[in-house]
This record gives sequence, structure tokens and C-alpha cells, in this order.
Amino acid sequence: MPYGPHTAEARERMLRTIGVPDVEALFADIPGELRASALRLPGPVPELELAARLEALAARNRTDLASFLGAGVYRHWTPPAVDQLLLRGEWYTAYTPYQPEVSQGTLQSIYEYESLLAELTGLDVVSASHYDGAAATAEAALMACRQTRRERVLVSRGVHRHYRETLATYFGGGGLLAEEIPLVVGGPDAGTTDLVALERRLADGDRPVAAVVAAQPNVLGLLEPMAEIGRLAHTAGALFVAVVEPVSLAVLAPPGSYGADIAAGEGQPLGIAPQYGGPYLGILATSDALVRQIPGRLVGMTTDLDGRRAFVMTMRAREQDIRRDRAASNICTNQALLALAASIYLATIGPHGLRDVAAGGAARATALETALSAAGAPRLHPGPYLNEFAIRVPDAPDVHRRLLDRGILAGVPLADLEPDDADLEDGLLVCATEVTTEAEIERFAAALRIELAAARSRETAAVR
Repeated sequence: MPYGPHTAEARERMLRTIGVPDVEALFADIPGELRASALRLPGPVPELELAARLEALAARNRTDLASFLGAGVYRHWTPPAVDQLLLRGEWYTAYTPYQPEVSQGTLQSIYEYESLLAELTGLDVVSASHYDGAAATAEAALMACRQTRRERVLVSRGVHRHYRETLATYFGGGGLLAEEIPLVVGGPDAGTTDLVALERRLADGDRPVAAVVAAQPNVLGLLEPMAEIGRLAHTAGALFVAVVEPVSLAVLAPPGSYGADIAAGEGQPLGIAPQYGGPYLGILATSDALVRQIPGRLVGMTTDLDGRRAFVMTMRAREQDIRRDRAASNICTNQALLALAASIYLATIGPHGLRDVAAGGAARATALETALSAAGAPRLHPGPYLNEFAIRVPDAPDVHRRLLDRGILAGVPLADLEPDDADLEDGLLVCATEVTTEAEIERFAAALRIELAAARSRETAAVR
């Protein structure tokens, strides 16, 4: 007998209340190929046999590749203290304190996380955590709609496609409109947000804009003119949402310095290993002016009657346990452990260490660009970048597959990342961080030179 708190009659009554025919209709926005099929589990086996089976599955993973993969998830060295402290029993829980002041340790960990991220972003308020960067970006756009009472948001195509799709999903149920701003196609600004197109869309007085969303660096690794984008947004009465990569903030201007009203981003680079799509850590920060719009939990520090330091749950204005059916967001608690990981990481390496991480990645990326260009794959865009950039490679998806056979994970084919953009179909998005070695760069360049020469030979033979 399966466990379930609701009877069939209760479920039927709930479906009638919300006006959908069946439970399947609630999942209609999930593509069929992503839906779970019926579980067909084999019968029980001895533990030793099961362990061998799992080890065989794990052995199919490749750990010998020289990886240049980025596109939103990044390899970094993590001090062993981070994982060691996370494993302590005091922390190792997914649950949030529902009698919060009793759990002073958990509250302090949240307070430390929020304080560190506020310093990093240059903004006043940070929420406890969100599912991932895409969810935090969508929540930021919803904040702007609530604050301005407008229903239209402009999103640069320089924001990661997965983020844009997540935002569109969030908006779809609420009748809100997310409109994309194209990137510049040619010239010195190629690959960055088209400011002329942005200004034209902002001038549409019939459909006032709640927020402009742009990424720094953008999905192609390029640096955007964030101050100018923010100025255009504010001139039109819209808010400005900056989607940021947290390690880059050690060397780039923080969102608070160029007038961003809200910052969102993915916290995975802060001491969280790359893994199969998560769990990750969504960062969301804002100014004092928007504090009542931010979802999640805000923790403050005070003193008790005896003058001892104490931590308190200061605000959770949007959550379902406070606002019930009027809640504006759904924040679960399993990311708190990852927020703690980010806090330990930042506290361990310190501001100078974070700057070394960012600068080290930039230096390795410069070396990577030089090597790949010499191998016959120049950059696709001329503008400045930090540690990630696109290269032009004829028949890039095929070359990417061939490089895998040579032990090279050559980033991401842009045809996969932006399949509807013909200008990017011959591009590979490659990345270097402080853990990328000179030997790996040399292996990549040498393998790419061989593949490009082979491709030219095949092309010549085909012409004859």
C-alpha cells in the first residue's frame, strides 16, 4: 500500500478547485522526453553484487579528459577544509529551522553567508539561497514586476539560454512577458547586448518595462557595458538585474557599483564541485529599497537581554509558511548546506585568494587563446573577456566529438547552446580556470591542430 496523505476524492476536489482535468496537466510544460517512465527495477541482490554493479556504472565516467568546459559551471580548486567541515553532524542536514532562534548555529551560518555575499556583490541584502542561478534570475525578474507593477521584462540574449528558458517558464503561469534583446552581430562589440535595440524596446510606452536583465560576463564570456545598460533601464523607469559569476567579482566591478538594483547568479564556483546538474546554489541580492520583495530568509545579528550576541530570523516576507497561498515564491531548504560551503570557501581563501583565483583563470585563458589561435582556431568575437571565450572551428560539433576521442573536452559547441543562432554554429565556447595546466593547453592545441588539418584534407579530397 503506497503512502499518501490524500485520498482519491481529496485529489479530485483539489483538481476541480484549480481547474485542471488531471495531475498530468500539471506537468504539461515538461517535455515528454524528460518525463520519468515507469520504474522497472530488478529483484533484490546481495550487497556485494549491488556494489559491483554500481562500481561498473561509475567506471563508465571519464576522468582522464583535459576539460575546458564552462558555460555556467566551473572547475576550481576547493580547500579540503570545505568538505571536511560540511560533513560535521551539526551541519549535515537539509532542513531549515522552523523554530529558528533555537538553532543559533544554523542562523549564524546563514548570517555569515548573507554578509559575505553582500560584500561581494556590493548590495545591501542577500537571501539565504535558491535552487540555482537560473531560479534566482527568474525570482529577480518577478521581484521587479512586483515592485514596478509592470508585466514586461527585457532579457539580453547574453544571459545563458537555460536561464532565459527558466525565466520564461516562471513567467508563463503568471501572464508576464519576457522579451529577448539581441546581441550585436559584427564590429568591435560583436557578441554583446545590442544597446540600440534595447533602447528602442524601452521606448515602447504602451508596454512599460519592469526590468532589464543582463549578464556579466555574458554567456559567450564577453564583458558587457553594464553601467550603460543600467542607465538605459533606469531612464525608462525599469529596474536593472545583473546576472553575475561570483568569482569574477574579485576583479570586476560589483553590481552595486554600477547601479544594479538586483544581482542574481550561480554560486557553484564558490567551493561546490561540478556535478550532474546540481544541487547548486542560486545567489540573489538586492538593495534596501527592495528588501520586502526578496524571497527567502534574511538573518540578522543582535544581542539578548544579557548583552550576548544572538542571531535572529529577521524577515521572510515572501515565503509560504508566512503568506500561505499568497506566497510569491517557493524556497526550499536543501541548498542551505551549499550556502554554507560557499561561506567556508570564501572565509578560507579570503579576498586576496579569490582575486588570485580570478586572475589565475584570466591568465590561463589568455594562454589558451594564444595556443588555439596558433592552432588555427581564432576567437569568434573581438571584445574583452575574463576566462571564457568562443573560438571559430569549422564543423564545430564534429570536431568536438573527435577531440573527445583524443582525451580533450573542448568546451561546448555553440550550436548546442544556441541552436537557433546561425552566426554561432561554427563556434566552441572554451574556458580556463586556475586549475587548467599548461600541459592541458598544449594537448588541446596539438589535438585541435591535427583535427583541423584532417578536416582540410577531407575537404580537399571531396573537391577532387
